[in-house]
Amino acid sequence: MSETIDLTATFVPNDGEYVRVKLALEIAIEQVVTEPGCLRYEITEDSEERIVLTEQWESAADLDKHSQGIAVQDLNESLSALLAEPVQLDRS
Repeated sequence: MSETIDLTATFVPNDGEYVRVKLALEIAIEQVVTEPGCLRYEITEDSEERIVLTEQWESAADLDKHSQGIAVQDLNESLSALLAEPVQLDRS
């Protein structure tokens, strides 16, 4: 049996773009929580300076499939001009 995959994604909004970044994440969360293998996909830290999304996946294969899916593509497109720096991903 494979181990679950834990991941955190940190988003740093441009000045004045916090609300738009959070809305884009909330839309993505609604889509992603129904994906196969998704055990957790939620905002766990929320401030004007940064938003942290915590994820947990049943397997690396599920995470890989998610990473290539339409929800992530849509999110990346929505956030392309709203972030002050690239998304920081930390996998444990």
